[in-house]
Amino acid sequence: MRTDSSPGTLPAREHLPAATAGTPVLDVVIPVYNEEKDLRPCVQRLHDHLTRTFPYSFRITIADNASTDSTPLVAQRLATRIPEVENFRLEQKGRGRALRTVWSASDAPILAYMDVDLSTDLNALLPLVAPLISGHSDLAIGSRLARSSRVVRGPKREFISRAYNLILRGSLQARFSDAQCGFKAIRRDVAQILLPLVEDTGWFFDTEMLVLAERAGLRIHEVPVDWVDDPDSTVHIVKTATDDLKGVWRVGRALATGSLSLDRLTRPFGDDPRDRDIMDVPKGLARQLVGFCVVGGLSTLFYLLLYTVFRQFGGSQVANALALLVSAVANTAANRRLTFGVRGRGGAVKHQAQGLVVFGIGLALTSGSLFALNTATSSPAHSTELAVLIAANLAATVLRFLLFRVWVFSDRREGDDPTPTTRFRAGEAADGSWRDATVHLQPVRRPRDTDPGDAR
Repeated sequence: MRTDSSPGTLPAREHLPAATAGTPVLDVVIPVYNEEKDLRPCVQRLHDHLTRTFPYSFRITIADNASTDSTPLVAQRLATRIPEVENFRLEQKGRGRALRTVWSASDAPILAYMDVDLSTDLNALLPLVAPLISGHSDLAIGSRLARSSRVVRGPKREFISRAYNLILRGSLQARFSDAQCGFKAIRRDVAQILLPLVEDTGWFFDTEMLVLAERAGLRIHEVPVDWVDDPDSTVHIVKTATDDLKGVWRVGRALATGSLSLDRLTRPFGDDPRDRDIMDVPKGLARQLVGFCVVGGLSTLFYLLLYTVFRQFGGSQVANALALLVSAVANTAANRRLTFGVRGRGGAVKHQAQGLVVFGIGLALTSGSLFALNTATSSPAHSTELAVLIAANLAATVLRFLLFRVWVFSDRREGDDPTPTTRFRAGEAADGSWRDATVHLQPVRRPRDTDPGDAR
């Protein structure tokens, strides 16, 4: 995976900042390879639709992926005849390579792309980019799998698409619904930070981009689309599916081993409400409670297993002390890493020592319960011992969480970043220059009429 250094942390998400008055707000990239037949009608239809319906200035960029037919000639003619069309030629194939190259060079604050076959109805384009213009979202994708989407395609492609997204959900815990729809957009400031981390140059490019964005906590907006399958598509399904599965394995391994660092993207914005200090609302309490309960449940099972094993070789008090000691060390380590988010070895010995004090309190509670039980009856049943221990451990668990939060890990709160970063607002550089660069967008007045080509 790529580990290039990013340009810096993202500024607070605001209404779209435009660099200069002459900069197009939207840059729609159309990656093509040997599309001499479909390119001209696609660009003309897209240009006509944007001219009539899009309230801001725009650009259409044709990204030619080393075509060997007359596609470069068609693209050049379109760029010469239509002022809003530009042509970009690459000498290497790869949709991801084309998007990365054009998006990285574009000066438009909103970057989008769509397939040349225009399978997606263009009426979804403005809803796609509107959340990015307003500052609500960071990326936007069209979804053919949303409930309100209207899709016409064969059973083979339907099965492959749904199976692929199930694989993404199961292996990479992806929550977006449609990774392969060729209809996506991203804010330029987000792209500058995110694209250097994306390694794939082919069809897996946008899936990898979405997975990394989601893992980094960026907001992805989904738009239900109307989509009609192109029977003349030149995509090789088997090869594309194989490459995608390889990409899933590569990204999953990188995320699992920690070789891909997302700390430059995690919680990048200064306007996240979770960063605010609100009176009477303990910061991070809900997430910590969930993590502590999960760790506590597993620790309890581990403790009961150890107690059952140790009970075969000694008395109940000895078995309880040994089982609680081993499980307490594991519990402190797990809570340190998972519940309270402490990374690295710094303070680990101190935390374990304090955890042993907490263990001593828990030992006193459980041992006292066993002592009371043995006083009440000389030979209690094993099931009765376990019931008493579970009740005592529940009480000890509540006390353990409170002590962990206010004493053991009191110096670590949700949202703390061990790596100091410099935050600055959109339109303001780190050195304080170009402070008032945010420009309020002015809609472009264009005549509106009916587009017979867009009628459904």
